[in-house]
Amino acid sequence: MDPICRIIFLLLAFYRINPALPYCVIGCSCSSDSFGRSLLCMSTSLRKIPGDIPQDVRKIRIENSHLTELPRGSFSNASALEYLWLNFNNITVMHLKSLEYLKDLTELRLQGNKLSSVPWTTFQDTPALKILDLKHNRLDVLPEHALRYLLNLTYLDLSSNQLTVISRDVFYNWPVYQKTQQSERKMEAISNAVLALHDNPWICDCRLRGFVQFIKSVSPPVILMNSYLTCSSPKFRAGKFFHEVELNSCMKPLTSSLDSNLTVHVGLNVTMACLVQGSPSPAVWWTYGLKHLRAFNVSTTHISEDTMKSELVIPSVHLMDEGNYTCTAANFIGNTSTIISLKIQAPRMIASSSSFFSSVSEENAYVDVRIAKQTVYGITLEWYAVTENPGETWYTLHFGKYDDSKKEMIYIGPGTNTYSVNDLLPATKYEVCVTLRNQTPRKGQCIVFVTGSDISELEQREKLIHIIIIVCAMVLAVPAGMYACTTETRLNCMQKCAGFCSKNRKGQKNLRAGNKENTFDSLPTGSEEGLCYRDSIEDKRKSRSPEDKEKPDKHKPNHRNSADLY
Repeated sequence: MDPICRIIFLLLAFYRINPALPYCVIGCSCSSDSFGRSLLCMSTSLRKIPGDIPQDVRKIRIENSHLTELPRGSFSNASALEYLWLNFNNITVMHLKSLEYLKDLTELRLQGNKLSSVPWTTFQDTPALKILDLKHNRLDVLPEHALRYLLNLTYLDLSSNQLTVISRDVFYNWPVYQKTQQSERKMEAISNAVLALHDNPWICDCRLRGFVQFIKSVSPPVILMNSYLTCSSPKFRAGKFFHEVELNSCMKPLTSSLDSNLTVHVGLNVTMACLVQGSPSPAVWWTYGLKHLRAFNVSTTHISEDTMKSELVIPSVHLMDEGNYTCTAANFIGNTSTIISLKIQAPRMIASSSSFFSSVSEENAYVDVRIAKQTVYGITLEWYAVTENPGETWYTLHFGKYDDSKKEMIYIGPGTNTYSVNDLLPATKYEVCVTLRNQTPRKGQCIVFVTGSDISELEQREKLIHIIIIVCAMVLAVPAGMYACTTETRLNCMQKCAGFCSKNRKGQKNLRAGNKENTFDSLPTGSEEGLCYRDSIEDKRKSRSPEDKEKPDKHKPNHRNSADLY
């Protein structure tokens, strides 16, 4: 036999028959003292619990490693284990049977991991456990029977987690606490039990009432590591100590209103109030079924601990705002609602002699309407009205296609003199009128315009929409900011335009045969141009005197391109 092989063989045989030379986990260190053997794995690359842990190890400390879970039977080979420290790892999952066969385990530390829950029934396998350290984890729930199997626990640290609400029954069901109550009656001595529950985001409402009462009543042998537990919410209790607050019992929300039927005039502001009682503080919202939804203002203020007021404010009410408004409040117990009926009244036109003259003056009021701005698919209207009370005057906007007999009516409250109309169709004739209150549109309060028909320009959004104002038998382009002539001015300007048209017609006949593309500068004959021309002819016929009708037309106006008018 080779001498080298013989030496290796002898060493292996000697190692097997001599138990004084124990082995250890690779990458970790082992030590022995009067207490027993210990396994220490600090800042290693371990990603799971080693499977070759020596059976006689009584203390294991694996920290700052990459452990993510404790699977079933993680320490089944180390049945003599008494101390298990697994601090500052990345443990997120703990199996129900991860501590199986550890009947002698007395101390378990899992500080600084990422546990959001713990299988509390797993402690049935560790009846001798006395110290349980779970601080700096992510626990947010503590079930009522969480401590049921921790029969001999003397130290429980749940500080610096995410606990918000727990029941006092968690501790009433704890065998250690039950023993303390019995020992007080029998005057028996019992060891202390330390609780650490501080630095959690406690929600101090009715759901925490029982737990707060328990904390206030705690006395030795149950000791709080930090007795100054503080509230994190709601806001009016944030930062207060438990012993400073008095919490009420939970109750289903109750809603009510001071006035369930409101009647207001058009253009006024209205405020609907809803009183809500409930614990914990319920969520409150308003619902209303309107065809046109507007941005209403909703505000909620706390009147007392369990009472709040929610207000819905509608600025400058319109007729379309009339209807039923529902205030709803809900918490985990239930929900309830209250309905407020809103009725809108239009101003009375004739109520007295003074109102009669007021209505007459409003009927004759001057309204100046213009297109103030053009966008790719719409326009912005601006108007100016001379009225006795501008701050109390509301308007009605009549908008729609020119040929539509019934147009959409939009109500504008006092203090507003602009309105934007979007989503206009190309090559379409529209009419828009602005009237005071709910009057019928009349001459001088309307604008008729035709949108451009160049689809490519609309798609590319490179140019403004073509707005063509029909006035004086001409097709005019109204740029942003230019006041538009209205239908009332046709008859007055016809005579002025006649001379202008006749002068230009003599020198511009050759343009009739020119290029007539479907653009803003050159409209096709019979489209927008013809539309404008026909309207002007009708006005001219109406204005012609009887004598003129008897005379034949000597010079019939030619049908000209709109570009010739500039």
